[in-house]
Amino acid sequence: MIRIEALRKEFDKGVVALDSIDLTFEEGSFVALLGPSGCGKTTTLNCIAGLLEPTSGSIYFDEQEVTNLPPKDRNIGMVFQSYALYPHMKVIDNIAFSLKQKGMPKAERHEKARKMAQKLQIEHLLERMPGELSGGQQQRVSMARALVKEPKVLLLDEPMSNLDARLKIEIRDEIRRIQQDLGVTSIIVTHDQEEAMAMADKIAILDNGHIQQFDTPEMLYHHPANLFVAHFMGNPPMNFIDASVSIREDGTWLQGETFAVRAPAAIAEKLAQMDGKAVVIGVRSHQLDVSLAPAPETLELKLSIVENLGKEVMVSGELGESRIRVTMPDGFAGSYEELTTLRRQGGSVYLGLQKEFNVFDKESGVNLIG
Repeated sequence: MIRIEALRKEFDKGVVALDSIDLTFEEGSFVALLGPSGCGKTTTLNCIAGLLEPTSGSIYFDEQEVTNLPPKDRNIGMVFQSYALYPHMKVIDNIAFSLKQKGMPKAERHEKARKMAQKLQIEHLLERMPGELSGGQQQRVSMARALVKEPKVLLLDEPMSNLDARLKIEIRDEIRRIQQDLGVTSIIVTHDQEEAMAMADKIAILDNGHIQQFDTPEMLYHHPANLFVAHFMGNPPMNFIDASVSIREDGTWLQGETFAVRAPAAIAEKLAQMDGKAVVIGVRSHQLDVSLAPAPETLELKLSIVENLGKEVMVSGELGESRIRVTMPDGFAGSYEELTTLRRQGGSVYLGLQKEFNVFDKESGVNLIG
């Protein structure tokens, strides 16, 4: 288990990279540190690795405080974006290098390197030089080198950013398989939310040196803590619609410039004391019903784009000042051709909110539904 308490890191001229970071990574878990450039995710990883000294706060591996220990005494394995292989050494010697530093006899370290290479399915590459390998093969060698010393913690710093899209999927599946097989506590830094969701048990989303939310991929996607998380998670991004809360005799309504929809009971209960509050409705592209004719409590979407994505059709358009993307539901009455014709004619479709969506405080950005 890794525990971080009140971690703070300041650089020159008072630049605060991390501020009051509290995180706990369970034994054997796979955690992603996710966020935009400059959010503090790599700084957090480097503090865990011992490559940076925190300004204040503590880091524990199990019950041992490692805050001031050098990297060599932390029993970590690290995989870098650049692979960092020694070009003059064969693959087997690259993998076994950390064991050589520990003084392990050549026969023993080569045997360990071969076993690890088998687990990563690169045993046929052991006699090659790094320059003879593809990017994906080099990344597997880098992984093998990090894992061969049986680290307590595996740290991965954007290990797939140099790979093409198809190879990224292959390598991320391989990393996850190996991590599960070995049960090593692993932390990956990434700016790719799809990569984080596919690999991690839990994700810590950072912004400006603060943790915005630390939760499972499912919770982050369906129940983001605030507008920042909601903006960041999901492809396509969540749709946002400005509205205000209107509590009437016949129920709680969400009122926009051109629409009014009744809030479902579970949402109405959370908004019971918020009459008049400015809010933002957050709804995923697949959480909208679509019709070609207006009906009570529907929102008119003026079509601007119709996309045939193979497995689904997506439409985009304007709802007031909001840009909305909608994945056409199964059983929708219109075809791609009809929607394309409707768009050319400057037409609209009509959207109905399903029972599950999010409502955010427009001022603070906090999710009012929880």
